Amino acid sequence: MKTVSEWIDSCSKEQLKTYQEWFNSADSDGDGRMTGNDATKFFALSNLSRPQLKQIWAVADVKRQGFLGFQEFVIAMQLVALAQAGYDINSDILKTEIDQENLKFPDMEGLDALIAKTKSLTTNAQPDVFGNTQPQSSPHNSWAAQKSVKKLPSSSVTSIIDGLKRLYTERLKPLEVTYRFNDFVSPLLANSDFDAKPMVMLLGQYSTGKTTFIKHLLRCDYPGAHIGPEPTTDRFVVVMSGPDERSIPGNTIAVDACMPFSGLTTFGTSFLSKFQCSQMPHPLLDEITFVDTPGVLSGEKQRTQRSYDFTGVISWFAAKCDLILLLFDPHKLDISDEFKRVIGSLRGHDDKIRVVLNKANQVDTQQLMRVYGALMWSLGKVLNNPEVVRVYIGSFSNKPLNEGFVGPLGHDLFEKEQSDLLADLIDIPRKACDSRINEFVKRARSAKIHAYIISHLKNEMPAMIGKAKAQQRLIDNLEDEFRKVQREFHLPAGDFPNVEPFKEVLGTYNIDKFEKLKPKMIQAVDDMLGYEIPDLLKKFRNPYD
Repeated sequence: MKTVSEWIDSCSKEQLKTYQEWFNSADSDGDGRMTGNDATKFFALSNLSRPQLKQIWAVADVKRQGFLGFQEFVIAMQLVALAQAGYDINSDILKTEIDQENLKFPDMEGLDALIAKTKSLTTNAQPDVFGNTQPQSSPHNSWAAQKSVKKLPSSSVTSIIDGLKRLYTERLKPLEVTYRFNDFVSPLLANSDFDAKPMVMLLGQYSTGKTTFIKHLLRCDYPGAHIGPEPTTDRFVVVMSGPDERSIPGNTIAVDACMPFSGLTTFGTSFLSKFQCSQMPHPLLDEITFVDTPGVLSGEKQRTQRSYDFTGVISWFAAKCDLILLLFDPHKLDISDEFKRVIGSLRGHDDKIRVVLNKANQVDTQQLMRVYGALMWSLGKVLNNPEVVRVYIGSFSNKPLNEGFVGPLGHDLFEKEQSDLLADLIDIPRKACDSRINEFVKRARSAKIHAYIISHLKNEMPAMIGKAKAQQRLIDNLEDEFRKVQREFHLPAGDFPNVEPFKEVLGTYNIDKFEKLKPKMIQAVDDMLGYEIPDLLKKFRNPYD
């Protein structure tokens, strides 16, 4: 299946120029996003039936964002042309090999008049210093806009992600700040966290093929990649799209407001010196960002010599990532204490975890069966999950398989497993918007429970004397206090945070300084979850539903 970037690259420059003119005419507010009303008016010019247009929108809106950007618009126009030519439009159409350069433009009745009208309107706009045209506005209006920059009006919400940003700023963030959610659970979110591309994190012991796996997918090296039998990757490396090949140090990338990594500053300079961003132009990186991690160590001494909170960093990335790949080597099936702690830090993200048994071509078919059984037995002791985790078997490197060693059965198995894994990866951008909503709702529920816990601890403190003893008693019996909160507010036990990390942070605070429960804030979050998010999804669903 082609990615969106590859589909667009197949178009000629003349086609893209024409489609850009069409898109500018269809986008009435000029924000670069074609939403429901604009789409229904413009696509009506094609004279296709409503069911056909519904299917075209469903296929073109590949990321389920609720709008069509220019790239998605180009795909939609080509689908319209295919539908007019008699093709059946379905979800598999993007997998079909189509000669896009020779594909004719769709017939759009009345399009010339619409383009002429748009051009006449743009002549009355004033160009800015960059040559972009903007409507004229008075100084008074500009001042008023600056004063209201913190609150997004509903008219500025042109996508589901924009809506989540507004809801976070107005509803959820005040609750998080009041009860210091950012110190206990997760740093506050910035706009870049919502706009970030989907991320895939690779975890495993050293020399299990994490860096080689990324190289295999990209079919080339990325800046700063080191491969060898010894522990070569000694830092966290984020591999993402960029205009040229370069490596950016961690301290620089953490203060860049356009990047979703500002929350990593809480782990200190010791970590940021072991953090790096590798950028390069690549069609796959236009859709997905990869996170390469240091090999998990097996010795306790090496673990204690890490100068930063390794499991804390893993937990931070796990919350941001859309997929977590645990890589194993047939010769390294033992799960060390540190690896056990790392897997434990993934709690709450079980739906993201996939297991990859890499380098499976190094054992024959009979040994592979035994290795697979041993791996599942080892994982069963670590993953506290009643559901079966998905395991991919293969050799994810650029070296050709030795069919004489693995046999025809093993060769077919590896090819099918690799196809399944690649399909899983390609599907990530399609689920990115759904994933953002899912993580946002999880965060909102977590923030609510955190507020209940903090306010409960505050209420348990005495008014005058004995505060130090009362605080120590609450910390020592924190698990019992969690159960009290659970019973009082009828909350699910699985949604509560881990007791030990919570204790560590709680010990650095004066509980008496915490805020009491503010029902209005809780109600605002409840209304957001119960009404505002469903309304947002309804607003940006398929306009032909």
